[in-house]
Amino acid sequence: MSSLKDEKIKNAMSNSCDLSIIIVNYNTRDYIARCLESLAEISGISAEIIVVDNASKDLSVETVSKGRYLYFLNPDAEVRKGALAAMISHLERHPDIGLAGNRLVNPDGSAQPSVENRYPGQKHAKKEIAGLKGDIAWVLGASMIARRMAIKNVGGFNEDFFLYGEEQDLCLRLRKAGWSIGYIPEAVVLHWGGKSERDHFPADVWEKKFRAELTFYCSHYSGRAVRRICMENLIQAVWRMVSLNLTLPFYADKTLLHHKLDKYRVAFRVFWGGNAFQRRHGNDNHSRVPGSVWI
Repeated sequence: MSSLKDEKIKNAMSNSCDLSIIIVNYNTRDYIARCLESLAEISGISAEIIVVDNASKDLSVETVSKGRYLYFLNPDAEVRKGALAAMISHLERHPDIGLAGNRLVNPDGSAQPSVENRYPGQKHAKKEIAGLKGDIAWVLGASMIARRMAIKNVGGFNEDFFLYGEEQDLCLRLRKAGWSIGYIPEAVVLHWGGKSERDHFPADVWEKKFRAELTFYCSHYSGRAVRRICMENLIQAVWRMVSLNLTLPFYADKTLLHHKLDKYRVAFRVFWGGNAFQRRHGNDNHSRVPGSVWI
């Protein structure tokens, strides 16, 4: 009985494929079907598709995927013909690249920004990012292909991030581990964008974004750099709140201005908490701000 079980395990482990496509789903029921339909005509490569629902706790990308490469795809995205083969071909030609993004387009065909050469708050943390390999800092997480061994090497995604900032964190950790970040313009993916949060209040969305931003700073920058970044954001938030309140009486439609005010109120609260925490506990070592500082 034991030998039969071992044989089954051995067969399962050897049944690998070229590409594992990982789609993280969160409140995008109307788009996930279209996303999967766009992958139906995969040809020329062996692939598996894994859909991970963010409300579940029982799935693990690291244990289920078998591909030499891992493809992370948003559910509100549609892969164009030939994109997957172009991604694999690019990584096979460039062994120094650990993760790469591709050309994202809007539904009307216009280009969507998907590559960045700088990290948030980078001007305050030059020492922390000195000597990194490659010119690309990070790529948009809506569509990314990575080497399985590279992802395993850095321990996968950081669970402290939720919905925002995880691609910046992952790309920086990969570069610190000696990998380059790449860009594949010949691989085209349509990205609708923002569909997971379409029913949420703008202030709630901004809170998640600012929390992710602060988590990134505390994960990679010194305590001194984090304090400077927090202070800069606090000054900007105060200035914007004062100026918006002064102009508010002169606008007939005040909805947009109220949304902007909400944004800067949230920014002030998040970065005030981060700054207070760093002053109590921060130093020149990297530190993690717990969720309790965000009131």
